[in-house]
Amino acid sequence: MLRISRDLAIDEDDIEIGFVRASGPGGQNVNKVATSAQLRFDTRKLTLPEDASLRLARLAGQRMTKDGVIVIQAQRFRTQERNRQDAIDRLVEMLREAMVRPTPRRATRPTFASKQRRLEGKKRRSDIKARRGRGFDD
Repeated sequence: MLRISRDLAIDEDDIEIGFVRASGPGGQNVNKVATSAQLRFDTRKLTLPEDASLRLARLAGQRMTKDGVIVIQAQRFRTQERNRQDAIDRLVEMLREAMVRPTPRRATRPTFASKQRRLEGKKRRSDIKARRGRGFDD
């Protein structure tokens, strides 16, 4: 069991990991060895609150299929084990981030002093620009 948060844990058997050949540079090692890990996790097996599942779908973006399966490709490292662990870590981090409720923003008003500073800056800039157009008087 992977502990995501206090009230969420996922079973490691629900995570499918396959290995494929990595793309990009890397010499002969890339051509010979299937080190790139491809993690597949079905989010329908989770019981998430509605708001958390929406945040997860937004965070996953293109990595989530229409069926609700998150696909993570990990090929940063040269070994299968490190890529496997990297993919699992990225999934856990994504789920942790989805579980955090954002604090609602409370509207505030600018202070009187900040209004004064803003108006003073605008006046100063206006004076600079007004002096630009004046020509030389003979």
